[in-house]
Amino acid sequence: MATEPTGSHKDPVTGELISKQELKRREKQRAKEAHKAAKAPAPEAKHKAEAKPSGTNEEELNPNQYFELRSRQILHLKQTQSPNPYPHKFHVTCSIQSYIETYGAEGYILPGTKLDTGVKESLAGRIHNIRTSGAKLKFYDLHGEGFKVQIMATQQDAADPDSFVATHDIFRRGDIVGVTGTPSRTKKGELSISPSSMQLLSPNLHQLPSSHFGLKDQETRYRKRYLDLILNDNTRRLFVTRSKIVNYIRRFLDNLGFMEVETPMTSLLAGGATAKPFITHHNDLDLDLYLRIAPELYLKELVVGGLDRVYEIGRVFRNEGIDLTHNPEFTICEFYMAYADMEDLMDMTEAMVEGLVKFLTGGSTKLVYHPDGNKGQEGARQLELDFKRPWKRYDMIGTLEEKLGVTFPPGDTLHTEETNKWLRELCVKHNVECSEPRTNARLLDKLVGEFIEPLCISPAFIVGHPQVMSPLAKWHRSRPGLCERFEGFLCGKEICNAYTELNDPFEQRLRFEEQVRQKEQGDDEAQGIDETFIDALEHGLPPTGGWGMGIDRLVMFLTDSTNIKEVLLFPAMKPLEVATQPGQAPLDSSDQV
Repeated sequence: MATEPTGSHKDPVTGELISKQELKRREKQRAKEAHKAAKAPAPEAKHKAEAKPSGTNEEELNPNQYFELRSRQILHLKQTQSPNPYPHKFHVTCSIQSYIETYGAEGYILPGTKLDTGVKESLAGRIHNIRTSGAKLKFYDLHGEGFKVQIMATQQDAADPDSFVATHDIFRRGDIVGVTGTPSRTKKGELSISPSSMQLLSPNLHQLPSSHFGLKDQETRYRKRYLDLILNDNTRRLFVTRSKIVNYIRRFLDNLGFMEVETPMTSLLAGGATAKPFITHHNDLDLDLYLRIAPELYLKELVVGGLDRVYEIGRVFRNEGIDLTHNPEFTICEFYMAYADMEDLMDMTEAMVEGLVKFLTGGSTKLVYHPDGNKGQEGARQLELDFKRPWKRYDMIGTLEEKLGVTFPPGDTLHTEETNKWLRELCVKHNVECSEPRTNARLLDKLVGEFIEPLCISPAFIVGHPQVMSPLAKWHRSRPGLCERFEGFLCGKEICNAYTELNDPFEQRLRFEEQVRQKEQGDDEAQGIDETFIDALEHGLPPTGGWGMGIDRLVMFLTDSTNIKEVLLFPAMKPLEVATQPGQAPLDSSDQV
């Protein structure tokens, strides 16, 4: 059944594009309010109530009513330009942090006094709280960049005392304002600024959640991250920490002589990892392209070209499920180092992550993690993570044999049909579920996830992977059928993956062909044959170590977060409703983006 497109009617008051039904509802509500206003008391009665704070009645409005009222006020200011609610520029002389550092020292300004040196400062930020003490005295909490300072506005300090009441009647919680005034302290000793002038720089048209209750609803926090950042200092601190983590990794690699590069986001083949890709379309070339699932193959081609140490930090895209530790697009760091092997990379990983934890904690290698996300509650389960080198190492086949009480087939037979049958029976025996296609690699991966990964609470390495699980890794120099690869785990979840790179083009072609066979069996995550990459290997890739780490998951564990959405500024969310704008065709159900 056809439905009318959302947003096809313009609201004459707010200028929004809304549905016809919503427009009718608003017009009915406005007519009711106009009728109520016509019965309001005479102007004299209003003057008697002038002492009441202007926001009292507004606080009783529901969000839609408040938005309409505030929109009308701001539209009126736009028409009268008295003042302009959206000025182009406000000159800021210092940040709120700098203001606190400069004037906040004890004894610099005595309680109940102002700085008498004639200094004036101009600050800007967002108003969070407003407190009124009569018509001639107002207090505001001004927030900016994670800091707060009080504005103590009095009529006697105003450059234009006659317009004091009218000026301050404009401001609401959430407005962005500029203030120029003298550094001061209240009688109770709180650092403040006493303004000679205050200017609206950008109004907030919506009701802010109350400062007492804040913004707690998880869905709203993820969908409206801007509101989350406005109201929750913890969110701001978390993303500051994330930035520090990324910058530390970048500096660590730069100091080892690595070069940061950028590789394509779209390509004709999705290679470099085992994952299902997103598909997009290039109109001019009339080609379907894949969003990259890893930058690996391009980076190794650069090593062939003589860039011996390269790395990239960027987004990759995998068309897979969303859960507490997975998001369809995420940030990865990959580096490739000529003349290094898996053992060198394990040492580097330990040094990098241990140093990072010390940097974040001020010297300690230990962190506490709450796996159930109930930090602060009585009886909350907590894990102590120790990042001190060396990390524990689990041999994949050896540990599975120990845990399951079996002897695995020889390594050089792990790819055979006989082994597949044996692995299926082993999974059934131990109630390990594996969906189709039940390839040898997937069955082994499920067993590892069930019996080894939960052992890795503090950071640990799983080593000794079969070749069938690692199409791009070099064979083990002393254990037939295995390859030189390790995965780093923390709190039972993978955080990094690395190996001595396969640089034999003949063997690489055979591995790609095996991946094609797995794809034909129904494994959407298997790779195809990348002829350009094989051509690069034919020109000679030096012995190389390659390494990749998921930044988001690492940030989760280092910031005591149990949901990956907490550490992504804009996580993937299911739409609340599918609304099609006029002239826009709805997306079909394919994998295209």
